[in-house]
Amino acid sequence: MRNQKSRAVAEATDRRTKMRFRLHREMRFKLIENDIVIGSGVGVTIDLGSGGVAFLAANPMKTDTFAEISIAWPVKLDDQCPVRLVTYGRVLRSDGPRAVCSIDKYEFRTQARTTRPSEPAVRVDPAFYRFVDSYRKVAVKSVAACGA
Repeated sequence: MRNQKSRAVAEATDRRTKMRFRLHREMRFKLIENDIVIGSGVGVTIDLGSGGVAFLAANPMKTDTFAEISIAWPVKLDDQCPVRLVTYGRVLRSDGPRAVCSIDKYEFRTQARTTRPSEPAVRVDPAFYRFVDSYRKVAVKSVAACGA
């Protein structure tokens, strides 16, 4: 009873405008800063909405870094081909193993049907670099428009 009451209070004070969906799926992530991969790993999602994704990972993450998150999607394409949701955004909050990242751009991709051995080097998708560059250009234009 007490847990339900505290959950109801938390929902009543939640000011988020985007609806979130509980989705517990395997995920992989890469963090990039100054065009260098500063971290990567695996985790599990907690919930997902159009504005962001909350997840659990082994280590805390540095906030305000760019993040590429690849989530195993629960539905297969044509009931046969596994799909991943790949999101690009920034780390908004990180508290111990729990982190929240924005979703500024996303795309669905098909994935291999079999597991590949881990590659020794972390490969960064060129789309991730394009996202980071476009984000920086918008930031520079907005600073210039403010007269700073």
